[in-house]
Amino acid sequence: ARHLTPVTLELGGKSPTFVLDDCNIKISAKRIIWAKFINAGQSCVAPDYVLVDQKIEKEFISAVKKEIEDFYQKEGDLKENYLNIINEKNFDRLVGLIDKSKICMGAHIDRDRRFISPTVLRDVSFNDEIMKDEIFGPILPIIGFHDINKTIEKVKEKSKPLSCYIYSNNKKKIEKLLNEISFGGGAVNESLVHLSNINLPFGGIGLSGIGSYHGKAGFDTFSHHKSLLYKSSWFEPSLKYYPYTKKKQGILKRLIE
Repeated sequence: ARHLTPVTLELGGKSPTFVLDDCNIKISAKRIIWAKFINAGQSCVAPDYVLVDQKIEKEFISAVKKEIEDFYQKEGDLKENYLNIINEKNFDRLVGLIDKSKICMGAHIDRDRRFISPTVLRDVSFNDEIMKDEIFGPILPIIGFHDINKTIEKVKEKSKPLSCYIYSNNKKKIEKLLNEISFGGGAVNESLVHLSNINLPFGGIGLSGIGSYHGKAGFDTFSHHKSLLYKSSWFEPSLKYYPYTKKKQGILKRLIE
């Protein structure tokens, strides 16, 4: 680089959403659907995919479908609370991610208007094409799981995400996920709105970003802390000067400890 200018980068990634069997299914579905499809999914902190305990998978999917039906039109038409895709390049990219054999709901497509209705895919696996990169669009893959430890390992195999969301009322399970998965920021029993709290530093980790901002965190990020040490000149001990003896080493070790 010609100039070594420090930067902070808020990037993105595949932000996972864990839905555990002890959650409030109806409220969880409501909050996830709102966060996923606001701005037609074109949000850096949108839930990218859902990992749901197989014990409640069918019930959760039913709640998701009902929430979409209540909030969005069933067929291919835009409403005031829904947007089109930003450009044709991304429209074509998103259409290519929809596996027709796994469509659970939606997938109404109109290229002339760059319209993709809220789409839900079920029986998705970590090996599917849609799980390779951040979706950034109105497609929600759902992956059922029965072993939380194996699922955590699968998530950890991917790049560290910008966000992570956990829907559960079990403090022990919540702490396990928060402690074992590295991510920029997130929420418990909510999605996306942590971004709006100016008291929470916002940023990524690893490939999802460098540094953070919002409130004082932003001030610190875009400031340079100039470190200074002041010392008097009335006395100068010989401890730091040559010759270096075992006695001096012992004194220094005690001072440091």
